[in-house]
Amino acid sequence: MFGRWLRSRESANVPRGNALTGLDVPHTAGVLSCRVLDPVNDAVQQAEFVVTDGAGRKVVGGETDPYGNILATVPTGEYRLAVTAEGFTPFHGAATVVEGGHAGLGDITLQIVAPPQLPAPGEWEVDPTHSQIGFTVRHIGMARIHGRFNTFAGAVRIADRMEESAMHVVIDAASIDTNVQMRDDHLRSGDFLDVGRYPTMEFYSDRFVHRGGTRWGVTGALTLHGVSRTIALDTQYLGLGNGLEGETRAACRATTELHREDFTLTWQTMLARGIAAVGSSISIDMDIQIVPKT
Repeated sequence: MFGRWLRSRESANVPRGNALTGLDVPHTAGVLSCRVLDPVNDAVQQAEFVVTDGAGRKVVGGETDPYGNILATVPTGEYRLAVTAEGFTPFHGAATVVEGGHAGLGDITLQIVAPPQLPAPGEWEVDPTHSQIGFTVRHIGMARIHGRFNTFAGAVRIADRMEESAMHVVIDAASIDTNVQMRDDHLRSGDFLDVGRYPTMEFYSDRFVHRGGTRWGVTGALTLHGVSRTIALDTQYLGLGNGLEGETRAACRATTELHREDFTLTWQTMLARGIAAVGSSISIDMDIQIVPKT
């Protein structure tokens, strides 16, 4: 009698397979699933999803698989599912997960969002007051140092076809600012930017590639420390708006990663453990607003 009771207690606490999903599901949990499709019934890959509980707390999240599937094991309860993907309207739905059950939401169809209106053809210029060019670099393999360039100017020629547009940005190298005067002086020295010999950095591009939705690729030549290299900016176009004085402006965010050795920025000091004092990779983040040139 005691043996049968013990075996029943043990079996109640071990995972058991769900007949529909084949997953081992704890006895206090269930499975939530769905498939994410576009309007022509193709799977939406790498759509982001978040499952939250009744208090709005995130329980689980991730991306759809190559077939657009979402499959999550969660404790029993009431949940909200949010699904987002670039170029589509978000989806929000509810699900109740019961013990050992399978809450299948079936096929979820995301609707395509109309892309934001592009800037009108013509000559535009960067508004430095409402723009920022920042960077992040590793320090001694642990902390990140954040900095920015305070002085820059840029011009953008918007063509009738956006893909034929061009831009030119000039950055004052001496305007580097990490909020530490001694460090900034070192970065301006011959060990790094050598601003006496190379007072500016320049980026020129005439290759704009639409990657879908609000995503664009902007490829061009960056000249830094006397060396020119081709780089690609991963750009998100944010659309048009009006300033306080009613002027039209367009905005975007752009990111890229540089390797300082590619531009002969080779200063290196190693810690006792063989860790570089300054990392090789530099992450560039830009928030840019442009206005029609007057």
